[in-house]
Amino acid sequence: MWKEPSKNLAYYSGRGKDVSDSVSRISSYHALIGQTVKINELMGIEGNIRQAYYDAFDIIINDFEMKGRSKQPPKNEINALISFGNMLCYTVCLDQIYHTQLNPTISFLHEPGARRFSLALDLAEIFKPLLVDRTIFSMLNKKQIQASDFRQELNRCVLKEGARKLFVQVFEERLKETFKHRGLGRNVSYKHLVKLECYKLQKHLLGMEEYKAFRMMW
Repeated sequence: MWKEPSKNLAYYSGRGKDVSDSVSRISSYHALIGQTVKINELMGIEGNIRQAYYDAFDIIINDFEMKGRSKQPPKNEINALISFGNMLCYTVCLDQIYHTQLNPTISFLHEPGARRFSLALDLAEIFKPLLVDRTIFSMLNKKQIQASDFRQELNRCVLKEGARKLFVQVFEERLKETFKHRGLGRNVSYKHLVKLECYKLQKHLLGMEEYKAFRMMW
């Protein structure tokens, strides 16, 4: 799933953002994947790739600094947007899972658990760079969301209600956007793309077709 972040970096590199250091680090980490024999080693490589990707956010985004990923709680504006956007993506994935016979608590990447819908977390990993991160980059660089749209509460950064509604609106517009699907030969929306991913996974479990995760081409 490292290719989706790399496609984002390539996209912005072509738009004048010097993210070459992060691209180089991700490529070097990816080269190590074939040599891993233990789960914790693979998780370590994945963590390094994710860190290299997040390091590029400060180059891609104007006027804000991420200063590393912070989740619980998010400590600054970019982290607040990432957490909020990821939650929206997770919700979309869960909704599409309910259109299939898949069990949302049984996952293949995150540790399964009866108290959380971990399969939705798995699917969200595929789509967060395309749906969430690009929405964040666009909205901040176009100044649709500005510093005044956040407030500090104790030790966390919070997105104000008006900005939350605007982000949801733009995110939903993103879901409705269509593109030419290579396999189907027709236009599909990004929201439908998530459902197609669920169907692919279902076919794999039924022994009909080997599952290959969606890969961004742009």
